[in-house]
Amino acid sequence: MRYIDLRSDTVTEPTEEMRQAILNCEVGDDVFEDDPTTNRLEALAAQMLKKEAAIFVPSGTFSNQLAIFTHADRGDEVIVDQNAHIVIHESGASSIIAGVQLFTLESNNGIWDLNKLAQSIKTKSTFTAGTKLICMENAYGGRVLPLAYMQKVYALAKSRGVLVHLDGARIFNAASFLNCDVSELSACADSVSVCLSKGLCSPIGTVLVGSKSFIDSARRKRKIMGGGMRQTGILTACGIISLEKMSKRLGIDHENAKRMASGLREIKGLTVDETQRDINIIFFDIDDERKYHLLAYMYEHGVKIEPWEVGFRFVTHNGITCDDVDIVVALMKGYFN
Repeated sequence: MRYIDLRSDTVTEPTEEMRQAILNCEVGDDVFEDDPTTNRLEALAAQMLKKEAAIFVPSGTFSNQLAIFTHADRGDEVIVDQNAHIVIHESGASSIIAGVQLFTLESNNGIWDLNKLAQSIKTKSTFTAGTKLICMENAYGGRVLPLAYMQKVYALAKSRGVLVHLDGARIFNAASFLNCDVSELSACADSVSVCLSKGLCSPIGTVLVGSKSFIDSARRKRKIMGGGMRQTGILTACGIISLEKMSKRLGIDHENAKRMASGLREIKGLTVDETQRDINIIFFDIDDERKYHLLAYMYEHGVKIEPWEVGFRFVTHNGITCDDVDIVVALMKGYFN
């Protein structure tokens, strides 16, 4: 039975072209930097994001933590949004791996008060940890941070001698929404993490981009973290297709999410979070006890969903068609009638 899977855009399966690329790719030992397919992916990622170099790693969490581990020393402070993926969904890794102190700054769906951000940057002293790094996230949940805002954060950081890392797991979604080149977003950070398996259909992997000296250091830190893999070409062959082709079709997912959100808005007792309605994600909540039985109802009717914090999150992706959207909306309306 085919299920309509709305749990995440990580559930996408490799395309047929990716499967063929896996069969035909050249491979070598990536720890020795001898895998030609991985070298090609890294060069492509660096070129697209207009950075000097890139490195392939197993996951988005690995990439974010590798960036922190490389940028900061033990005891340094890292400013990050209080609800950022780095804080909420990475198992406390920053304290374990890099030994840094996270300073979580409250935001309005990813947008900081820049005055408060400036006041939060600290100089290292006998009593305080010095701020070494600021981490932004774009897209932030379902919201895209404006380019002008990112430029202001980066300028502030540079004026204070602080580095910036961008968790750009869905940076291509953000660029698609803003109708800008992805390099305009990556220009607002010293390093950027780009997930290949969130909406871009690769089965595994993330690329971390930055300066050559940063990536050289990250390569050694990757080995320390256990990320020194061998014939990675069988994975990075998919990543090349993700960057060259799948990144260009994300507007379809955004349109499908708009269509779904439009249908959900017609349901009494269901509230769509309009503050996070920029990309391929719909957050919503239900105002009565019917929320507790929705998961089972949808599964019985061939749809996989997942509760998300206080409500629900539906995510469109390459595996979701316009017809699937209409089926889901009809099921939701039937459930509430």
